[in-house]
Amino acid sequence: MKTMPDLTINLYTDGACRGNPGQGGAGAVLIDEEGNVFATRKTSLGLCTNNIAEYKALILGLEEALKRKCRRLNIFLDSELLVNQINGQYKVKNENLKIMMRDVRKLLSYLDSFTVSHIDRSQNRLADKLANEAIDEAVK
Repeated sequence: MKTMPDLTINLYTDGACRGNPGQGGAGAVLIDEEGNVFATRKTSLGLCTNNIAEYKALILGLEEALKRKCRRLNIFLDSELLVNQINGQYKVKNENLKIMMRDVRKLLSYLDSFTVSHIDRSQNRLADKLANEAIDEAVK
């Protein structure tokens, strides 16, 4: 039987923001090799920008994956900016994002391997739903 460190897990994350800046939320979904969702996380972020929400969602997902002893991840994001910044194609210029990128890099360093890929929003519905639920629950 494969243990979690031996499996390659798919991580989907999404940040949502109602306004930019506006009320933000983050969602993350972990899916095993058979396509089964085995963990989800969501959190309200308060007032933030859409880019901060995307970063916070990725950090939330990475923390959950590491807590569950995942060591190999395929990471899927619908934020082209974040994907290109992680993969080194774009520089991180915003000071707040630089701080969060350091956090992302530190979390990624605990993994044995990872890929980061851009996907269409339509392929990221569950993480998006979680991020929006977090906003809805916070503003009630």
